[in-house]
Amino acid sequence: MKYLFAALAPALLAIASPALAAPKQGDVVIRHVTIVDVEAAKTVAGQAVVLKGDDIVAVGADAVIAKDWRAARTVEGKGRYLIPGLWDMHVHFGGGPELIDENRALLPLYIANGITTIRDCSGDLPEQVLAWRSEIASGSLFGPRLLTSGAKIEGIAPVWKGTIEVGSEADVDAALDRLKTRDKVDFVKITDSTLKPELFLYALTKAKALGLRTSGHIPMALTVDQAVDAGISSIEHLDYAYNAGAKDEAAIAADFAAGRIDRAEANRRLDAGFDRDTAMAAYRRFAVKGVFVTPTLNGSRIIAYLDSDDHSKDAGLAYIGPKLRKTYDWRIERAAKADAAGIATRHKQIEDIATILPMLAEAGVPIIAGTDAGFLNSFNYPGFGLHDEIELFTQKGLTPAQALASATRAGPAWFGWLDRYGAIKPGMAADLVLLTKNPLEDVAATRAIDTVVMRGAVQDRAALDKMLADTRAKVAAWNAAAKP
Repeated sequence: MKYLFAALAPALLAIASPALAAPKQGDVVIRHVTIVDVEAAKTVAGQAVVLKGDDIVAVGADAVIAKDWRAARTVEGKGRYLIPGLWDMHVHFGGGPELIDENRALLPLYIANGITTIRDCSGDLPEQVLAWRSEIASGSLFGPRLLTSGAKIEGIAPVWKGTIEVGSEADVDAALDRLKTRDKVDFVKITDSTLKPELFLYALTKAKALGLRTSGHIPMALTVDQAVDAGISSIEHLDYAYNAGAKDEAAIAADFAAGRIDRAEANRRLDAGFDRDTAMAAYRRFAVKGVFVTPTLNGSRIIAYLDSDDHSKDAGLAYIGPKLRKTYDWRIERAAKADAAGIATRHKQIEDIATILPMLAEAGVPIIAGTDAGFLNSFNYPGFGLHDEIELFTQKGLTPAQALASATRAGPAWFGWLDRYGAIKPGMAADLVLLTKNPLEDVAATRAIDTVVMRGAVQDRAALDKMLADTRAKVAAWNAAAKP
Protein backbone atom coordinates (compact mmCIF):
# COMPACT_ATOMS: atom_id res chain seq x y z
CA MET A 1 0.00 0.00 0.00
CA LYS A 2 2.82 2.41 0.91
CA TYR A 3 4.34 1.82 -2.53
CA LEU A 4 1.04 2.75 -4.21
CA PHE A 5 0.81 5.95 -2.16
CA ALA A 6 4.39 6.84 -3.07
CA ALA A 7 3.58 6.42 -6.76
CA LEU A 8 0.47 8.56 -6.52
CA ALA A 9 1.95 11.26 -4.28
CA PRO A 10 3.17 13.62 -7.05
CA ALA A 11 -0.24 13.61 -8.76
CA LEU A 12 -2.08 14.11 -5.46
CA LEU A 13 0.27 16.96 -4.55
CA ALA A 14 -0.34 18.65 -7.90
CA ILE A 15 -4.11 18.43 -7.35
CA ALA A 16 -3.81 19.81 -3.85
CA SER A 17 -1.37 22.55 -4.91
CA PRO A 18 -2.39 24.01 -8.31
CA ALA A 19 0.52 26.45 -8.11
CA LEU A 20 2.86 23.54 -8.67
CA ALA A 21 1.08 22.48 -11.89
CA ALA A 22 2.93 22.94 -15.17
CA PRO A 23 2.54 26.48 -16.61
CA LYS A 24 0.11 26.92 -19.46
CA GLN A 25 1.54 27.76 -22.86
CA GLY A 26 0.79 30.77 -25.02
CA ASP A 27 2.39 32.25 -28.12
CA VAL A 28 2.96 35.80 -26.88
CA VAL A 29 2.86 37.43 -23.46
CA ILE A 30 2.83 41.20 -22.97
CA ARG A 31 4.32 41.94 -19.52
CA HIS A 32 4.15 44.83 -17.01
CA VAL A 33 1.65 46.75 -19.14
CA THR A 34 -1.08 49.26 -18.32
CA ILE A 35 -4.32 48.16 -19.95
CA VAL A 36 -6.69 50.86 -21.19
CA ASP A 37 -10.26 49.81 -20.45
CA VAL A 38 -11.94 51.90 -23.15
CA GLU A 39 -15.49 51.07 -22.10
CA ALA A 40 -14.93 52.15 -18.49
CA ALA A 41 -12.54 54.97 -19.48
CA LYS A 42 -9.91 53.85 -16.98
CA THR A 43 -6.45 52.29 -16.89
CA VAL A 44 -5.33 49.17 -15.03
CA ALA A 45 -1.61 49.07 -14.30
CA GLY A 46 0.73 46.14 -13.72
CA GLN A 47 -1.04 43.72 -16.03
CA ALA A 48 0.01 40.95 -18.40
CA VAL A 49 -1.82 39.67 -21.48
CA VAL A 50 -1.35 36.24 -23.04
CA LEU A 51 -2.08 35.58 -26.71
CA LYS A 52 -2.52 32.23 -28.43
CA GLY A 53 -3.20 32.25 -32.12
CA ASP A 54 -5.81 34.89 -32.91
CA ASP A 55 -7.09 35.01 -29.34
CA ILE A 56 -6.44 36.68 -26.03
CA VAL A 57 -6.41 33.75 -23.62
CA ALA A 58 -5.46 35.34 -20.29
CA VAL A 59 -5.37 38.79 -18.71
CA GLY A 60 -4.42 39.58 -15.13
CA ALA A 61 -1.91 40.84 -12.62
CA ASP A 62 1.56 40.47 -14.05
CA ALA A 63 2.90 38.33 -11.18
CA VAL A 64 0.00 35.87 -11.45
CA ILE A 65 0.26 35.56 -15.23
CA ALA A 66 4.05 35.14 -15.04
CA LYS A 67 3.61 32.27 -12.59
CA ASP A 68 0.87 30.48 -14.54
CA TRP A 69 1.91 31.05 -18.15
CA ARG A 70 4.87 30.66 -20.51
CA ALA A 71 5.07 32.01 -24.06
CA ALA A 72 7.42 31.73 -27.01
CA ARG A 73 7.68 35.53 -27.21
CA THR A 74 7.62 38.21 -24.55
CA VAL A 75 6.79 41.83 -25.32
CA GLU A 76 7.89 44.29 -22.64
CA GLY A 77 5.07 46.71 -21.82
CA LYS A 78 6.58 48.60 -18.88
CA GLY A 79 5.61 52.27 -19.06
CA ARG A 80 3.31 51.52 -21.98
CA TYR A 81 -0.45 51.50 -22.58
CA LEU A 82 -2.33 48.71 -24.34
CA ILE A 83 -5.49 49.48 -26.33
CA PRO A 84 -7.67 47.38 -28.63
CA GLY A 85 -6.81 47.63 -32.33
CA LEU A 86 -8.06 50.77 -34.07
CA TRP A 87 -10.82 50.68 -36.72
CA ASP A 88 -11.20 53.11 -39.62
CA MET A 89 -14.84 52.72 -40.59
CA HIS A 90 -14.88 54.83 -43.76
CA VAL A 91 -12.18 54.32 -46.39
CA HIS A 92 -12.15 54.15 -50.18
CA PHE A 93 -10.14 52.42 -52.89
CA GLY A 94 -10.43 53.57 -56.49
CA GLY A 95 -9.38 55.71 -59.39
CA GLY A 96 -9.68 53.04 -62.07
CA PRO A 97 -7.93 49.74 -62.91
CA GLU A 98 -4.64 51.48 -63.67
CA LEU A 99 -4.45 52.53 -59.99
CA ILE A 100 -4.79 49.05 -58.48
CA ASP A 101 -1.12 48.80 -57.47
CA GLU A 102 -1.11 52.24 -55.88
CA ASN A 103 -4.27 51.39 -53.94
CA ARG A 104 -2.84 48.06 -52.77
CA ALA A 105 0.24 49.88 -51.48
CA LEU A 106 -1.99 51.75 -49.02
CA LEU A 107 -2.84 48.61 -47.02
CA PRO A 108 0.32 48.51 -44.86
CA LEU A 109 -0.18 52.18 -43.94
CA TYR A 110 -3.19 51.20 -41.88
CA ILE A 111 -1.29 48.58 -39.89
CA ALA A 112 1.66 50.94 -39.37
CA ASN A 113 -0.83 53.35 -37.80
CA GLY A 114 -2.34 50.79 -35.44
CA ILE A 115 -5.45 50.21 -37.56
CA THR A 116 -6.27 46.51 -37.60
CA THR A 117 -9.69 46.76 -39.30
CA ILE A 118 -11.02 48.98 -42.09
CA ARG A 119 -14.51 49.35 -43.56
CA ASP A 120 -14.42 50.06 -47.30
CA CYS A 121 -17.39 52.27 -48.19
CA SER A 122 -17.09 51.58 -51.91
CA GLY A 123 -15.10 53.11 -54.71
CA ASP A 124 -14.78 52.13 -58.34
CA LEU A 125 -12.77 48.93 -57.75
CA PRO A 126 -15.37 46.80 -55.95
CA GLU A 127 -14.35 43.46 -57.45
CA GLN A 128 -10.69 44.07 -56.64
CA VAL A 129 -11.53 45.00 -53.05
CA LEU A 130 -13.65 41.87 -52.64
CA ALA A 131 -10.66 39.84 -53.82
CA TRP A 132 -8.37 41.63 -51.37
CA ARG A 133 -10.80 40.84 -48.55
CA SER A 134 -10.45 37.14 -49.28
CA GLU A 135 -6.67 37.30 -49.73
CA ILE A 136 -6.18 39.15 -46.44
CA ALA A 137 -8.42 36.67 -44.63
CA SER A 138 -6.43 33.74 -46.03
CA GLY A 139 -3.08 35.35 -45.22
CA SER A 140 -1.90 35.63 -48.82
CA LEU A 141 -2.09 39.46 -48.76
CA PHE A 142 -0.73 41.59 -45.92
CA GLY A 143 -3.25 44.12 -44.71
CA PRO A 144 -5.79 44.99 -42.05
CA ARG A 145 -9.04 43.06 -41.73
CA LEU A 146 -11.05 44.38 -44.65
CA LEU A 147 -14.82 44.74 -44.48
CA THR A 148 -16.54 46.01 -47.61
CA SER A 149 -19.87 47.00 -49.13
CA GLY A 150 -18.77 45.85 -52.56
CA ALA A 151 -20.39 47.99 -55.27
CA LYS A 152 -22.66 50.73 -53.99
CA ILE A 153 -26.30 51.05 -55.01
CA GLU A 154 -27.07 54.16 -57.08
CA GLY A 155 -29.52 55.51 -59.63
CA ILE A 156 -29.20 55.42 -63.40
CA ALA A 157 -26.13 57.18 -64.89
CA PRO A 158 -24.77 58.32 -61.51
CA VAL A 159 -21.87 60.64 -60.76
CA TRP A 160 -19.91 57.89 -59.02
CA LYS A 161 -18.40 54.89 -60.78
CA GLY A 162 -18.31 51.35 -59.45
CA THR A 163 -22.04 51.23 -58.78
CA ILE A 164 -25.00 48.97 -59.33
CA GLU A 165 -27.46 51.19 -61.17
CA VAL A 166 -31.10 50.79 -60.17
CA GLY A 167 -34.22 52.39 -61.63
CA SER A 168 -36.96 50.22 -60.19
CA GLU A 169 -37.82 48.12 -57.15
CA ALA A 170 -37.00 45.02 -59.19
CA ASP A 171 -33.54 46.45 -59.85
CA VAL A 172 -33.05 47.06 -56.12
CA ASP A 173 -34.14 43.48 -55.36
CA ALA A 174 -31.64 42.12 -57.90
CA ALA A 175 -28.85 44.35 -56.57
CA LEU A 176 -29.38 43.27 -52.97
CA ASP A 177 -29.56 39.62 -54.00
CA ARG A 178 -26.24 39.92 -55.81
CA LEU A 179 -24.58 41.71 -52.89
CA LYS A 180 -25.86 39.28 -50.30
CA THR A 181 -25.62 36.02 -52.22
CA ARG A 182 -22.76 36.38 -54.69
CA ASP A 183 -20.52 39.00 -53.11
CA LYS A 184 -21.39 38.21 -49.48
CA VAL A 185 -20.80 41.84 -48.57
CA ASP A 186 -20.35 42.98 -44.99
CA PHE A 187 -22.90 45.79 -45.39
CA VAL A 188 -24.61 47.81 -48.14
CA LYS A 189 -23.70 51.34 -49.23
CA ILE A 190 -26.40 53.48 -50.87
CA THR A 191 -25.65 56.90 -52.39
CA ASP A 192 -27.84 59.62 -53.78
CA SER A 193 -26.46 61.33 -56.88
CA THR A 194 -29.22 60.02 -59.19
CA LEU A 195 -31.10 57.48 -57.08
CA LYS A 196 -34.83 58.20 -56.85
CA PRO A 197 -35.74 59.08 -53.25
CA GLU A 198 -38.48 56.45 -53.10
CA LEU A 199 -35.99 53.79 -54.22
CA PHE A 200 -33.51 54.96 -51.57
CA LEU A 201 -36.13 54.28 -48.91
CA TYR A 202 -37.14 51.00 -50.54
CA ALA A 203 -33.51 49.82 -50.61
CA LEU A 204 -33.08 50.60 -46.90
CA THR A 205 -36.25 48.74 -45.96
CA LYS A 206 -35.49 45.75 -48.18
CA ALA A 207 -31.88 45.47 -46.98
CA LYS A 208 -32.99 45.53 -43.36
CA ALA A 209 -35.47 42.74 -44.09
CA LEU A 210 -32.60 40.72 -45.55
CA GLY A 211 -30.48 41.26 -42.43
CA LEU A 212 -28.04 43.61 -44.17
CA ARG A 213 -26.68 46.73 -42.46
CA THR A 214 -26.81 49.89 -44.52
CA SER A 215 -24.89 53.12 -44.72
CA GLY A 216 -25.36 55.98 -47.08
CA HIS A 217 -25.93 59.54 -48.21
CA ILE A 218 -29.49 60.74 -47.70
CA PRO A 219 -31.14 62.39 -50.73
CA MET A 220 -31.93 66.10 -50.28
CA ALA A 221 -35.55 65.36 -51.29
CA LEU A 222 -35.99 63.28 -48.12
CA THR A 223 -35.79 64.14 -44.46
CA VAL A 224 -33.26 62.39 -42.28
CA ASP A 225 -36.17 61.08 -40.24
CA GLN A 226 -37.53 59.25 -43.28
CA ALA A 227 -34.20 57.46 -43.73
CA VAL A 228 -34.12 56.61 -40.02
CA ASP A 229 -37.66 55.22 -40.20
CA ALA A 230 -36.73 53.14 -43.25
CA GLY A 231 -33.92 51.51 -41.27
CA ILE A 232 -30.61 53.16 -42.19
CA SER A 233 -27.86 51.75 -39.95
CA SER A 234 -25.20 54.46 -40.22
CA ILE A 235 -25.31 57.99 -41.55
CA GLU A 236 -22.07 58.80 -43.35
CA HIS A 237 -20.75 62.39 -43.01
CA LEU A 238 -21.80 64.81 -40.31
CA ASP A 239 -23.66 67.23 -42.57
CA TYR A 240 -26.57 64.81 -43.05
CA ALA A 241 -27.01 64.53 -39.28
CA TYR A 242 -26.80 68.33 -39.05
CA ASN A 243 -29.70 68.66 -41.49
CA ALA A 244 -31.96 66.83 -39.04
CA GLY A 245 -31.65 69.83 -36.73
CA ALA A 246 -33.43 72.23 -39.10
CA LYS A 247 -36.90 73.22 -37.89
CA ASP A 248 -38.31 73.27 -41.42
CA GLU A 249 -36.35 70.34 -42.86
CA ALA A 250 -39.53 68.72 -44.25
CA ALA A 251 -40.53 71.88 -46.14
CA ILE A 252 -37.02 72.30 -47.52
CA ALA A 253 -36.96 68.66 -48.70
CA ALA A 254 -40.36 69.12 -50.35
CA ASP A 255 -39.26 72.30 -52.12
CA PHE A 256 -36.12 70.63 -53.37
CA ALA A 257 -38.04 67.57 -54.55
CA ALA A 258 -40.44 69.81 -56.48
CA GLY A 259 -37.58 71.71 -58.12
CA ARG A 260 -38.52 75.01 -56.47
CA ILE A 261 -35.01 75.42 -54.98
CA ASP A 262 -31.55 74.16 -55.87
CA ARG A 263 -29.09 72.37 -53.60
CA ALA A 264 -27.26 75.54 -52.61
CA GLU A 265 -30.48 77.22 -51.49
CA ALA A 266 -31.59 74.08 -49.67
CA ASN A 267 -28.29 74.02 -47.77
CA ARG A 268 -28.60 77.73 -46.94
CA ARG A 269 -32.09 77.22 -45.52
CA LEU A 270 -31.07 74.11 -43.59
CA ASP A 271 -28.22 76.03 -41.98
CA ALA A 272 -30.39 79.05 -41.20
CA GLY A 273 -33.10 76.85 -39.71
CA PHE A 274 -30.89 74.84 -37.37
CA ASP A 275 -32.33 74.66 -33.85
CA ARG A 276 -30.74 72.91 -30.91
CA ASP A 277 -33.98 71.57 -29.43
CA THR A 278 -35.06 70.20 -32.81
CA ALA A 279 -31.64 68.63 -33.27
CA MET A 280 -31.54 67.02 -29.84
CA ALA A 281 -34.98 65.51 -30.36
CA ALA A 282 -33.81 64.07 -33.69
CA TYR A 283 -30.58 62.73 -32.20
CA ARG A 284 -32.36 61.09 -29.29
CA ARG A 285 -34.48 59.35 -31.93
CA PHE A 286 -31.28 58.21 -33.71
CA ALA A 287 -30.16 56.65 -30.44
CA VAL A 288 -33.48 54.88 -29.86
CA LYS A 289 -33.46 53.55 -33.42
CA GLY A 290 -29.85 52.34 -33.16
CA VAL A 291 -28.53 54.68 -35.85
CA PHE A 292 -24.79 55.41 -35.77
CA VAL A 293 -23.09 58.49 -37.28
CA THR A 294 -19.70 58.50 -39.04
CA PRO A 295 -18.69 62.18 -39.08
CA THR A 296 -15.66 62.04 -41.48
CA LEU A 297 -15.10 65.50 -40.02
CA ASN A 298 -11.43 65.95 -40.80
CA GLY A 299 -11.92 65.06 -44.46
CA SER A 300 -14.63 67.70 -44.72
CA ARG A 301 -12.44 70.20 -42.89
CA ILE A 302 -9.56 69.64 -45.32
CA ILE A 303 -11.80 70.33 -48.31
CA ALA A 304 -13.36 73.38 -46.65
CA TYR A 305 -9.98 75.00 -46.06
CA LEU A 306 -8.21 74.12 -49.32
CA ASP A 307 -8.11 77.85 -50.04
CA SER A 308 -5.85 78.62 -47.07
CA ASP A 309 -3.99 75.47 -46.02
CA ASP A 310 -0.72 74.66 -47.79
CA HIS A 311 -0.43 70.89 -48.28
CA SER A 312 2.59 70.97 -50.57
CA LYS A 313 4.94 69.86 -47.80
CA ASP A 314 2.65 67.28 -46.15
CA ALA A 315 4.64 64.28 -44.94
CA GLY A 316 1.73 62.09 -46.08
CA LEU A 317 2.41 62.86 -49.75
CA ALA A 318 5.43 60.55 -49.65
CA TYR A 319 3.04 57.59 -49.25
CA ILE A 320 0.62 58.42 -52.08
CA GLY A 321 1.38 57.30 -55.62
CA PRO A 322 1.39 59.86 -58.46
CA LYS A 323 -1.82 58.59 -60.07
CA LEU A 324 -3.66 58.70 -56.77
CA ARG A 325 -2.33 62.20 -56.12
CA LYS A 326 -3.67 63.19 -59.52
CA THR A 327 -7.19 62.25 -58.39
CA TYR A 328 -6.91 65.00 -55.77
CA ASP A 329 -7.09 67.62 -58.52
CA TRP A 330 -10.86 67.34 -58.93
CA ARG A 331 -11.63 68.66 -55.45
CA ILE A 332 -8.75 71.14 -55.53
CA GLU A 333 -10.00 72.65 -58.79
CA ARG A 334 -13.59 72.80 -57.54
CA ALA A 335 -12.51 74.58 -54.37
CA ALA A 336 -10.39 77.06 -56.36
CA LYS A 337 -13.42 78.18 -58.39
CA ALA A 338 -15.21 79.55 -55.32
CA ASP A 339 -15.34 83.31 -54.84
CA ALA A 340 -14.79 85.02 -51.47
CA ALA A 341 -18.43 84.58 -50.50
CA GLY A 342 -18.34 80.89 -51.43
CA ILE A 343 -15.17 80.35 -49.39
CA ALA A 344 -16.68 82.10 -46.37
CA THR A 345 -19.81 79.95 -46.66
CA ARG A 346 -17.70 76.80 -46.88
CA HIS A 347 -15.77 77.75 -43.73
CA LYS A 348 -18.94 78.63 -41.82
CA GLN A 349 -20.67 75.40 -42.80
CA ILE A 350 -17.90 73.13 -41.54
CA GLU A 351 -17.63 75.02 -38.26
CA ASP A 352 -21.42 74.97 -37.78
CA ILE A 353 -21.63 71.29 -38.61
CA ALA A 354 -18.89 70.45 -36.11
CA THR A 355 -20.95 71.89 -33.25
CA ILE A 356 -23.29 68.90 -33.30
CA LEU A 357 -20.60 66.37 -32.41
CA PRO A 358 -20.99 66.75 -28.62
CA MET A 359 -24.76 66.99 -29.10
CA LEU A 360 -24.79 63.55 -30.71
CA ALA A 361 -22.75 62.18 -27.83
CA GLU A 362 -25.07 63.80 -25.29
CA ALA A 363 -28.07 62.21 -27.01
CA GLY A 364 -26.45 58.77 -26.85
CA VAL A 365 -25.78 58.38 -30.58
CA PRO A 366 -22.77 56.11 -31.20
CA ILE A 367 -20.10 58.07 -33.08
CA ILE A 368 -17.91 56.08 -35.45
CA ALA A 369 -14.39 57.16 -36.40
CA GLY A 370 -13.91 57.04 -40.16
CA THR A 371 -11.67 59.12 -42.37
CA ASP A 372 -13.06 59.07 -45.93
CA ALA A 373 -9.40 58.57 -46.91
CA GLY A 374 -8.52 57.28 -50.34
CA PHE A 375 -8.71 58.47 -53.91
CA LEU A 376 -10.35 61.83 -54.76
CA ASN A 377 -10.31 63.10 -51.17
CA SER A 378 -7.38 65.48 -51.29
CA PHE A 379 -4.65 65.28 -48.63
CA ASN A 380 -6.65 62.87 -46.48
CA TYR A 381 -3.96 60.26 -45.93
CA PRO A 382 -4.84 56.59 -45.35
CA GLY A 383 -3.75 55.36 -41.93
CA PHE A 384 -2.48 58.69 -40.65
CA GLY A 385 -5.86 60.36 -41.12
CA LEU A 386 -7.58 58.37 -38.36
CA HIS A 387 -5.37 60.04 -35.74
CA ASP A 388 -6.26 63.43 -37.23
CA GLU A 389 -9.96 62.53 -37.08
CA ILE A 390 -10.10 61.56 -33.43
CA GLU A 391 -7.90 64.48 -32.37
CA LEU A 392 -10.36 66.78 -34.12
CA PHE A 393 -13.17 65.08 -32.21
CA THR A 394 -11.61 66.23 -28.94
CA GLN A 395 -11.07 69.75 -30.29
CA LYS A 396 -14.80 69.89 -31.09
CA GLY A 397 -16.02 68.73 -27.70
CA LEU A 398 -15.59 64.99 -27.17
CA THR A 399 -13.51 63.66 -24.31
CA PRO A 400 -10.38 61.63 -25.11
CA ALA A 401 -12.23 58.54 -23.87
CA GLN A 402 -15.16 59.19 -26.22
CA ALA A 403 -12.82 59.80 -29.15
CA LEU A 404 -10.88 56.62 -28.39
CA ALA A 405 -14.10 54.61 -28.14
CA SER A 406 -15.16 55.90 -31.57
CA ALA A 407 -12.06 54.25 -33.05
CA THR A 408 -11.98 51.03 -31.00
CA ARG A 409 -15.52 50.11 -29.94
CA ALA A 410 -17.99 51.89 -32.22
CA GLY A 411 -17.02 49.87 -35.29
CA PRO A 412 -17.41 46.49 -33.59
CA ALA A 413 -20.63 47.72 -31.98
CA TRP A 414 -22.07 48.66 -35.37
CA PHE A 415 -21.38 45.17 -36.70
CA GLY A 416 -22.66 43.56 -33.48
CA TRP A 417 -19.21 42.19 -32.63
CA LEU A 418 -18.43 43.61 -29.20
CA ASP A 419 -18.16 40.04 -27.95
CA ARG A 420 -14.99 39.74 -30.04
CA TYR A 421 -13.48 43.21 -30.54
CA GLY A 422 -13.06 46.46 -28.65
CA ALA A 423 -11.79 45.21 -25.28
CA ILE A 424 -8.82 43.42 -23.76
CA LYS A 425 -10.00 40.28 -22.00
CA PRO A 426 -9.97 36.52 -22.58
CA GLY A 427 -11.87 35.42 -25.66
CA MET A 428 -11.34 38.66 -27.54
CA ALA A 429 -9.38 38.97 -30.77
CA ALA A 430 -5.63 39.43 -30.49
CA ASP A 431 -5.73 42.82 -32.24
CA LEU A 432 -3.87 45.27 -30.02
CA VAL A 433 -1.81 48.46 -30.07
CA LEU A 434 0.91 49.23 -27.53
CA LEU A 435 1.40 52.97 -26.97
CA THR A 436 4.09 54.92 -25.16
CA LYS A 437 1.59 57.50 -23.88
CA ASN A 438 -1.84 57.40 -22.22
CA PRO A 439 -4.64 58.08 -24.76
CA LEU A 440 -7.17 58.80 -21.99
CA GLU A 441 -5.14 61.90 -21.11
CA ASP A 442 -4.62 63.00 -24.71
CA VAL A 443 -6.01 61.01 -27.63
CA ALA A 444 -3.03 62.17 -29.74
CA ALA A 445 -1.22 59.36 -27.89
CA THR A 446 -2.64 56.95 -30.49
CA ARG A 447 0.18 58.19 -32.72
CA ALA A 448 2.83 57.08 -30.19
CA ILE A 449 2.87 53.47 -31.35
CA ASP A 450 5.42 51.02 -29.99
CA THR A 451 3.95 47.73 -31.26
CA VAL A 452 0.93 46.52 -33.20
CA VAL A 453 -0.51 43.04 -32.77
CA MET A 454 -2.79 41.91 -35.58
CA ARG A 455 -4.46 38.50 -35.47
CA GLY A 456 -1.85 37.52 -32.89
CA ALA A 457 1.17 38.47 -35.03
CA VAL A 458 3.50 40.99 -33.40
CA GLN A 459 4.72 43.94 -35.46
CA ASP A 460 7.32 45.81 -33.42
CA ARG A 461 8.49 49.36 -34.07
CA ALA A 462 11.22 48.19 -36.45
CA ALA A 463 8.67 46.21 -38.50
CA LEU A 464 6.27 49.17 -38.59
CA ASP A 465 9.05 51.49 -39.69
CA LYS A 466 9.95 49.06 -42.46
CA MET A 467 6.34 49.07 -43.71
CA LEU A 468 6.47 52.84 -43.95
CA ALA A 469 9.89 52.85 -45.59
CA ASP A 470 8.85 50.21 -48.14
CA THR A 471 5.79 52.25 -49.11
CA ARG A 472 7.85 55.43 -49.44
CA ALA A 473 10.31 53.57 -51.67
CA LYS A 474 7.49 52.28 -53.92
CA VAL A 475 6.04 55.76 -54.27
CA ALA A 476 9.48 57.24 -54.98
CA ALA A 477 9.99 54.70 -57.77
CA TRP A 478 6.56 55.47 -59.24
CA ASN A 479 7.29 59.19 -59.04
CA ALA A 480 10.59 58.70 -60.90
CA ALA A 481 8.92 56.58 -63.60
CA ALA A 482 6.18 59.20 -64.05
CA LYS A 483 8.62 62.00 -64.81
CA PRO A 484 8.87 62.89 -68.53
